[in-house]
Amino acid sequence: MKKNIEQVRVLLDALPFIKKYNNEIFVIKYGGAAQTTPELKEKFARDIVLMYLVGIKPVIVHGGGYAIGDMLERLQIESHFIDGFRVTDEKIMEVVEMVLSGSINKEITDLLNEYGAPALGISGKDGSMLKAKPVDIQKYGYVGDITEVDPKVINNLISEKFIPVIAPIATGQISGHPGFNINADIAAGYIATSLKARKIIFMTDTSGVMDHEKKIIHTLNEGQINVLKAQGTIIGGMIPKVDACLYAVHGGVMKAHIIDGRIEHALLLEVFTSEGVGTVIKL
Repeated sequence: MKKNIEQVRVLLDALPFIKKYNNEIFVIKYGGAAQTTPELKEKFARDIVLMYLVGIKPVIVHGGGYAIGDMLERLQIESHFIDGFRVTDEKIMEVVEMVLSGSINKEITDLLNEYGAPALGISGKDGSMLKAKPVDIQKYGYVGDITEVDPKVINNLISEKFIPVIAPIATGQISGHPGFNINADIAAGYIATSLKARKIIFMTDTSGVMDHEKKIIHTLNEGQINVLKAQGTIIGGMIPKVDACLYAVHGGVMKAHIIDGRIEHALLLEVFTSEGVGTVIKL
């Protein structure tokens, strides 16, 4: 009986958040450690299904850097990074699209469908949703900067009660062009802005944004982020995440969250509790 009462108390504590976020779009960037074990994958899927069933409209943008690296190694295709970008020639671009739009995208949609939420996987090429130009074709190859987002396909899926699952591949807008490899964090920020989402949530390999003493910072604004960058505290893969957060909140998204995808049910803890589990970025 005591356990049952505690479960009811948890549900009642979540009720104000369920009411607040009903019918709101949440963009969730899914990647990193959260994609690495069957247990975490299943818990992520169940969290998304619960959010969907209480009236939130999730949109998932996924990465897949680990899986791309594994596949390139299996195919004995050499790859390297410059300035954090995977240099992407046509052969590597083919593998990137195969892994992101194929195996990873369909694995996520299958899991969501299995747990009871209708999901449909697409890439940024579908309906010319994501258009891009090369960052520097000579230096990075087919690594792209987004120039335009057309959210029509995503909005149509949402209106039909589907959960869109999006692979961050952009169209080159030329017949026969292999497309562009887009940083999934940046893609999520652009997509959240185009959808006028209530929140954007990044699932990462860390507890959130950390200070110089490696302690989590629970709330940040743009000025504080710029100071942390200048100090060399925010570096590496955290830079595109905070940049995407800032782009989103400047574009009308109310709050951006960076949370630890290694924590079980991190999404639910961040969305439906007062304390949360990560870093919130807002204006």
